[in-house]
Amino acid sequence: MADKKFRLKIVTPMKTVVDKDVTMVIMESVDGQLGVLANHEPLATVLANSTLRYYDAEKIEYMSLFGGFAEINQNELIILADIAECPSEIDAERARRAEERARRRLDEAKADVDEMRAKVALRKALVRLELSGQALTTEKTKP
Repeated sequence: MADKKFRLKIVTPMKTVVDKDVTMVIMESVDGQLGVLANHEPLATVLANSTLRYYDAEKIEYMSLFGGFAEINQNELIILADIAECPSEIDAERARRAEERARRRLDEAKADVDEMRAKVALRKALVRLELSGQALTTEKTKP
């Protein structure tokens, strides 16, 4: 892995969640997975609801991101997210119940069910379960 570092800032409307030097970030944009190292070309992208991982000299950290944008410029990655959660903030049982509710809504397929909203709720629940370590695998099929 690269020894060179760059600045990672993850900001939500409530607070700055992360502000530190890292060696690599793996995140998922709406166009696919993206890896960032020091001296990355400038880029702006819309983020998918997913788990982000970042590396520093000692460990790998994980975070769920829901809604947001990422901008890479001058050895700095700034992520503006609606919600950013670390594993200790995830209530796995609540996420499991949300997954069940979303799957029921999608299975019912009634005219009054907002299918897109149910798919987003399902994706959020799956991301949270993955982050909490309660999911069966990290290679899930996206809804």
